[in-house]
Amino acid sequence: QAQLVESGGGLVQAGTSLTLECLDSGRDMTYAMGWFRQAPGKEREFVASINLSGGSTYYADSVKGRLLISRDNVKNTMYLQMNSLKPEDTAVYYCAASRDPFKNIFDIQAGRLDYWGQGTQVTVSS
Repeated sequence: QAQLVESGGGLVQAGTSLTLECLDSGRDMTYAMGWFRQAPGKEREFVASINLSGGSTYYADSVKGRLLISRDNVKNTMYLQMNSLKPEDTAVYYCAASRDPFKNIFDIQAGRLDYWGQGTQVTVSS
């Protein structure tokens, strides 16, 4: 079973940067991974995803050009570098992972993943 733990959230001012980390400490092999977020009163939404090698990434239109997803498979860690943060980025950020090596991007973006972390709060003040 995979166990995902997010860290790096906090309270920051608009325009600054923050990097989230997601440690996969489980025994199961995981493949594609992604970041999602849920703002108060809103549904969870897809933020970014990355395949096993790190060579293929996808981003929500709202974060393109500001957020960068990456992973270090030696450290079993995925990252989300968040730049030029905006108040509308305020949310609980979740990482997720798939145990299916053939999970397609549509399923990933829909949140149909196998393992989820508990989330880390990011609050951006104006």
